[in-house]
Amino acid sequence: MNDTPEPGHQRVLIVDYGSQVTQLIARRVREDGVYCEVHPCQKVDGLFLETFDPSAIILSGGPESVTHDGSARAPDSAFTRGVPVLGICYGEQTMAAQLGGSVKAGSPEYGRAEIQIVRESPLFDGFGGVGHSEPVWMSHGDCVSAIPQGFEPIAVSEGAPYAAIADEGRRLYGVQFHPEVAHTPRGSLLLRNFTRKIANLTGDWTMAKFREEAVARIRAQVGRGKVICGLSGGVDSSVAAVLIHEAIGPQLTCVFVDTGLLRAGEGDQVVSLFRGQYNVPLIHVDASDRFLGALKGVSDPETKRKTIGRLFIEVFDAEAAKIDGADFLAQGTLYPDVIESVSVHGGPSAVIKSHHNVGGLPERMRLKLVEPLRELFKDEVRALGRELGLPPAFVGRHPFPGPGLAIRIPGEVTPERVRVLQKADAIWLEEIHKAGLYDSIWQAFAVLLPVKTVGVMGDARTYEDVCALRAVTSVDGMTADMSRIPWEVLERTATRIVNEVAGVNRITYDITSKPPGTIEWE
Repeated sequence: MNDTPEPGHQRVLIVDYGSQVTQLIARRVREDGVYCEVHPCQKVDGLFLETFDPSAIILSGGPESVTHDGSARAPDSAFTRGVPVLGICYGEQTMAAQLGGSVKAGSPEYGRAEIQIVRESPLFDGFGGVGHSEPVWMSHGDCVSAIPQGFEPIAVSEGAPYAAIADEGRRLYGVQFHPEVAHTPRGSLLLRNFTRKIANLTGDWTMAKFREEAVARIRAQVGRGKVICGLSGGVDSSVAAVLIHEAIGPQLTCVFVDTGLLRAGEGDQVVSLFRGQYNVPLIHVDASDRFLGALKGVSDPETKRKTIGRLFIEVFDAEAAKIDGADFLAQGTLYPDVIESVSVHGGPSAVIKSHHNVGGLPERMRLKLVEPLRELFKDEVRALGRELGLPPAFVGRHPFPGPGLAIRIPGEVTPERVRVLQKADAIWLEEIHKAGLYDSIWQAFAVLLPVKTVGVMGDARTYEDVCALRAVTSVDGMTADMSRIPWEVLERTATRIVNEVAGVNRITYDITSKPPGTIEWE
């Protein structure tokens, strides 16, 4: 995540070989209080390892095949430094291949599987001993077919004779399954066994410590300069603003750009909260006409994101010119934003979608970036918000995308369609709150579809829009399942939207998980 490691921490290095869930490894390790960083495999060589000096190394999964010429490898010194190494999926395969074993191509195993523990190992401490069967999640096309000298199998599965291997003397371990995903129920315990019992790490990283270090980093980066912060009113930008204000006080000016694509009443809430409660200098820019005008006739979702990102920065440049000496732009960029916006050849995973605050930045943007949350996952940002004293109800707000409602209106975005969606979305959230479901849901929102259907209202035929409702449960937003909303809540919401929102005559509920879908529709 950083070009230089955090000083003073026991550090786990996670080498990313391109898996879409590599960041979940970091999430599981961090939630146990162990500091870790993710770095793309292309960057990690012997010199990097020497400089980073990790206390333990985890090699992630990835889409490549170890059997292909030119596929990524770990530095040889990773296995000779004397620190514990855990290879996951592709990580196990490259470890085996590099140390004298072999990998067989075309041995796929996807989805739920059962492993059987065949040898005692601290990696499986607390699992149940030899002969115990444990559910795990597999997702591999190749498998280890022969293990290097010094290794022994410690678990097997029907599709993988070396589902887990260990060289206990050198503290080298490999697992073919994915302990980082929720579908491996006790994967967190395995990772804890690796970091705490095998690597003997104490877990010295807390959100209070992150706060202290982040304040120091901000002060060192900014010096006596002035910062303008892009304040959207969402959790990410708000936590970033409060953290930066703690670090540099009056050197910060927040700029709230009203794109016209916010939830109903959100603009007034932002102004009231930061001017009234936190006394943070705030410039309110109503740029709704400009944004909606630029989106006229645009239906491609990537073009929407790029357009909004470009205008967002242009507005900031204009405001920065009015602030004497402003030379930093602060954003609430999170780590998943960065991961999803980088290609597999330029970084750790394949592009899913660009994000307006990392993918839409003009190359010649005048302001330098301050992104204090760039290393954090969403739930860590919430924990930091609580650490900073933000109100629990505010910190617990559902995520809201940077491009706003534009990506919840597939097709062309018009002022009228925005108004319709704002009303429908407000009703949906209100009913979720009334039912006491809000805090158990990761994200809930409405989508206005570019589809019209026939309906009957009174005795008249209608031909109006379809509104889709979406609600998902998740730990970190990287994977998600649909929320099982009680039928009566769905029915009440649908009735209210059809009756109260002119232009909508049909409601659907999206039951798609992530993957194969994404949480947002665009």
